[in-house]
Amino acid sequence: MHTDFRMPESIDELYNKIKDLKTKDEFAAEINKIQNEYDDLFDKETAALLIVDMLGRNRGNLSKISDLEPGMECTILGEITNIGNTREFDRKKGGTGRVINLEISDETGSCKLALWHSDVELVENNSIQLGSKIKIVNGYVKNGYNGIEINVGRWGMIEIDGNKTNNKQVENNTVTTGTILEIQPSRAFFKDDGEFGFVTNIILKNDKGTKTITLWDKKVKEIQNFKKGDKIKIENISAKQKNGKTEYHLNGNAKISKI
Repeated sequence: MHTDFRMPESIDELYNKIKDLKTKDEFAAEINKIQNEYDDLFDKETAALLIVDMLGRNRGNLSKISDLEPGMECTILGEITNIGNTREFDRKKGGTGRVINLEISDETGSCKLALWHSDVELVENNSIQLGSKIKIVNGYVKNGYNGIEINVGRWGMIEIDGNKTNNKQVENNTVTTGTILEIQPSRAFFKDDGEFGFVTNIILKNDKGTKTITLWDKKVKEIQNFKKGDKIKIENISAKQKNGKTEYHLNGNAKISKI
């Protein structure tokens, strides 16, 4: 397991990529706007990276899979062509960790992609599935058991290509209550129109069991007003059927309240 995380690019280094498009004051103002809009869900470096990527300047550093070598930092755009099984392991500092190995492919080849801990949920809740197009920003490359492997470290991001699903909607306006067991880290993704959004998951427990609920955009901000252990009521859940399982999503019309 990799623990020697690389430092992210500084604000100045990121600004240099788009300095012909925006003044430094404009860049700083947009960073502050993102942080204010999402209540500091992301640090300044991550907000700056989102802006650079949205302007298309991070794509100039896009790596091809055939060019990857161990020790490299990379930004990869590809399609998920295989998904393995989730594995659990004992962490050195105590507790249990999880990892899942995927295969990501581009026009030059394919390699393994390892997702660790909370990122495993992106597969389990079908945010990432076979055929998904994703972008790994600031990943790092290492030699895995079966060749080159990309990992997403502390300073990396996973961008999912929009919010496309072929899910069948089975019910709307559902209401549920329960206790928050976990609020997972937020993730950024880029939509088809070039704008970015945010997604996170919460795990809710009630007398019927536990339920994973996916929150999008403004609801990601709202859930930060709550904490683990809070009892909440959620109205207007969108429930969708996918591969025989029901997924639960919170979009703009949903309402979250404390009980």
